[in-house]
Amino acid sequence: MELKRRVRDAHAILIVTPEYNHSVPGVLKNAIDWVSRPYGDSAWAEKPAAIIGASIGGIGTARARYHLRQTFVFLNMFPVNQPEVMIGNAAERFDREGNLKDQTTKKLISQLLANLVDWNRRIGTAPR
Repeated sequence: MELKRRVRDAHAILIVTPEYNHSVPGVLKNAIDWVSRPYGDSAWAEKPAAIIGASIGGIGTARARYHLRQTFVFLNMFPVNQPEVMIGNAAERFDREGNLKDQTTKKLISQLLANLVDWNRRIGTAPR
């Protein structure tokens, strides 16, 4: 119930995920499902959302992102469309301490976050 309260109180949602077996990790999907229950009392409804994904593979997390977007449609969430941040070959983009060293990826993440803030203001869920 704590997670559901936090989601309900949030002005926007940022999901950062790896891709497992061409989809999202089971624990993420399970958390999304629990917060959407009982039917008719979903904490996700009308939340602006953004997705970032990282993977060791070359195409990043394209399939996981699209599965999340399909789920967002049913949950009546409002995702930011651009830029799509799919960090492929992630092992090459982070240093040993886990710090992002790729400048292009940093710029994409910054733009996505700026777009999420703007989207949140435009659809009226954030304080002005």
